[in-house]
Amino acid sequence: MGKALDNTNSEIDEYLRSQEQKGMLRFITCGSVDDGKSTLIGRLLWDSKMLFEDQIATLASESKRVGTQGGNLDYALLLDGLQAEREQGITIDVAYRFFATDKRKFIVADTPGHEQYTRNMVTGASTADLAVILIDARKGILTQTMRHSFLVSLLGIKNVILAVNKMDLVDYDNHVFNKIVQEYNEFAAELDFNAVTPIPLSALAGDNIIAHSENMRWYQGPTLLSHLEDVQVDEDLEDKPFRLPVQWVNRPNLDFRGFSGTVASGSIHIGDGIVEPASGQTSTVKDIVTFDGSQETAYAGQAITITLNDEIDISRGDTLCALQDRPVTADQFEAKLVWMSSEELLPGRNYILKMGANTSTARVSALKYKINVNTLEHTAAKTLALNEIGVCNFALDKAVSFDAYGENRKTGSFILIDRFTNETVGAGVIDFALRRAENIHWQSVDIDKKARAEQKSQQPAVLWFTGLSGSGKSTIANQVEKKLHIMGKHTYLLDGDNVRHGLNKDLGFTDADRVENIRRVGETAKLFADAGLITLVSFISPFRSERQMARNLMEEREFLEVFVDTPLEICEERDIKGLYAKARAGEIKNFTGIDSAYETPENAEIIIEGGKLSVEAAADVIIETLKEKGII
Repeated sequence: MGKALDNTNSEIDEYLRSQEQKGMLRFITCGSVDDGKSTLIGRLLWDSKMLFEDQIATLASESKRVGTQGGNLDYALLLDGLQAEREQGITIDVAYRFFATDKRKFIVADTPGHEQYTRNMVTGASTADLAVILIDARKGILTQTMRHSFLVSLLGIKNVILAVNKMDLVDYDNHVFNKIVQEYNEFAAELDFNAVTPIPLSALAGDNIIAHSENMRWYQGPTLLSHLEDVQVDEDLEDKPFRLPVQWVNRPNLDFRGFSGTVASGSIHIGDGIVEPASGQTSTVKDIVTFDGSQETAYAGQAITITLNDEIDISRGDTLCALQDRPVTADQFEAKLVWMSSEELLPGRNYILKMGANTSTARVSALKYKINVNTLEHTAAKTLALNEIGVCNFALDKAVSFDAYGENRKTGSFILIDRFTNETVGAGVIDFALRRAENIHWQSVDIDKKARAEQKSQQPAVLWFTGLSGSGKSTIANQVEKKLHIMGKHTYLLDGDNVRHGLNKDLGFTDADRVENIRRVGETAKLFADAGLITLVSFISPFRSERQMARNLMEEREFLEVFVDTPLEICEERDIKGLYAKARAGEIKNFTGIDSAYETPENAEIIIEGGKLSVEAAADVIIETLKEKGII
């Protein structure tokens, strides 16, 4: 009995070792709506006998209840797990499935085809080695087919299977298949694919999934599964330079300080030299600790903790790198950006840029062009809408370390997050650092802000007046400046209309132009504060994000937001310039309060009830506040 048990255990150990030694292929299925992506993967799991008895029973039950195949097995239900997916017969979220054959292990991401769920497709493609792009043989190449193909190429996937599905619905006609392949190859010639392997199949009927179809004897190429088992993917992360993004500084006690993360690429050995490239600090590896204990070497994909022989300052978000092969460190770069939000991209607006565990504040300093996914041509643009793709220059608030995405997918990608909603609004891949950033340095000066302010016997400050057109903010700001002038204070008033005659005369009134308008004024106000002045800024500045951006430019307690809270109906009654009447008549577009939103301040230092206080009384309130805060 004992010997039999030993043999059984030995067989189990041998089986587990054989499984560990198998290679892993991550692939994605993508394409347009109803091309059969979920059905394809469901059929692949079914035919490869990768389902448990309870899954088979559930599939049979669900097929009768909500299936789309008239009571027959609906293989798509193996992937469409959300209630909304089953009710509508579509894929919404990314569904991941693991399966294995004698040759290889697989993780497949089934992604949605609807345009509004493109962000989910990007998520699935970001970790894939190969893409299966499905085309409905009846419909041919569609816009979403081209969009997904471009995104697959953009995200660095080099190997593509062109799965021409539903061949049973075109009578297995090889001419239909050949025409689609020819058209796709013409389109894909401009994409960066190493290989496109076309396979005609019927996911529902199982043709060319596991075995060659008797219905398509004219096809002599590989079946879907045989190609997935044999295809060679190029990327070998272990051959790339060592990169360890630090996710956690591990300090369980005073005697241990390690840096934890997953090795993004390359390998590391005890005794190797490492560097944190942003700071330039160097050391050597003292120990490599894993869940199973210490080891001599760690490779790409392993979760490890590194201890060093020197006490150097490293934090979450930093990157440990090979000493002799460092990444680029810069605060400006060019990147391709996929926009994922229904709210358009506004160049100049600050977003949170997240690259691994590193977060920084970033803005698009220039939108160079957007890419038409149908023709791949470059077109001029001021902004990006949902699912549009653009090439942009980014400016960050600090230098970060990265590789070009083409060199390392793990360390050359990022996401953008809206600072107020925390929504992921974009995903990007870095092309290269902007070298001009290396030519710009701060010039030291002997007379600083403090000296300039002391000369004027005042504290520098920025009073940021915001409110609707006609709220009275410019009139009140003018009165405040007059009072300060009489008191002998040094001031300057930046008024929205006046600035648009010069500095910002090139800007219109779209949301993108409004953001750039406030960015420029914020930078100007910062310079005036540096000169020791009390600067009064009177702009509608309708967006909280840009008012916060201006606040962030100043030192603490140097920025005071003055909200002139005048009801819209009173502003319209005043309407000295007749702008509201023209906006109501449709003669003026993007007018704040009418067809463009005004975001009310949430934490203004001073609130003036514009419909109740006189100009004189409002100015006195502001002057008293300045005295209380020690500015005058």
